[in-house]
Amino acid sequence: MKIQKSNKKNFFKKIFIKICRLLNFEIIDQSEFTIPTLKKRLDENLSTTGKKSITLPMGEIKITRQINSLNIIFRFCTNVKMLTQSKQRLFEEEKNQYTLRSLNSILRSIQSAKNNFRYLDIKITAIDSGSDDADVQKIKKMIEEKSINFEYVKLDLDELKDFIDPLASTNQKSNMGNIYKSFEIGRDGNYDLLYFLEDDYIHEQNSLSEMLFSYEKFSSLIKDELILCPTDFPYLYNKFEPTEIILGNNRHWRVIEETLCTFLTSKRLLLKYWDTFISMTKTENLPFEKPLHEIYSKQYCLSPIPSLAMHCTNINSVYGLSPVMDWKKLWDENKLND
Repeated sequence: MKIQKSNKKNFFKKIFIKICRLLNFEIIDQSEFTIPTLKKRLDENLSTTGKKSITLPMGEIKITRQINSLNIIFRFCTNVKMLTQSKQRLFEEEKNQYTLRSLNSILRSIQSAKNNFRYLDIKITAIDSGSDDADVQKIKKMIEEKSINFEYVKLDLDELKDFIDPLASTNQKSNMGNIYKSFEIGRDGNYDLLYFLEDDYIHEQNSLSEMLFSYEKFSSLIKDELILCPTDFPYLYNKFEPTEIILGNNRHWRVIEETLCTFLTSKRLLLKYWDTFISMTKTENLPFEKPLHEIYSKQYCLSPIPSLAMHCTNINSVYGLSPVMDWKKLWDENKLND
């Protein structure tokens, strides 16, 4: 009799789960630590790309802003150690180590994101502003081995001389030209989201998934485009000030008004503020990113707590190493096998 009761109970449970799925409801079995309608455990990712964002115990948010494609525009130079400083970076390695580990980290993060965003068209556009040929070949091989849509661009500053501040230093001209080229690629391409990425950011493996899920969630909530920075910069904690915090997918996100030149946004927003974006390359502002900050006064910009990426600068720089982060572990995890 006990077996019959158990079978009867399981039968009605299965019927109930099917009805909930048809009605687009989710149910939680907290004794089993599962969500039967999703066939997932509570400690797994519960969100569904392009459809719903689920964060326990906050519940479900319908996604109205689905992401269609992503172009990761990777600006790199393996020969210049630091653009405007003479100090050594953390770990005091050659510059190509930072470039290669940065790329390796984003490739690992792409592979992880593909498990959730199976339909997403992801491309890497690598813009080289002066690297050794051996390093370039390594970079091409790393990307091609992952079967990712890839384009290599060799920066030609002569083509961009009309757009770059003639009074800037040689290294800064190269940086400004690289930034302009990345914006131009974003403008002329057909990709929905654009991740403008410098070659000294080493990412957590879940970084892209968290950024993409959170972008869908936040843009659905505010009914607008926005900007996401992957790094929790220490200089944002220099003073007491009002702070707005919201839950992303698996991170808290903080509204900020300043970033450096690595950030994710949409092509729509790039076109909306095109003149402001490219003004970074026409005049050397103080701070350099001042035009970006002007945009952030009009559009939401958020950064994660804790950080999703480590900006590899000198250990004493307030513009680099994020707090509450295992820098050495992340560095070691992304070492390339010779």
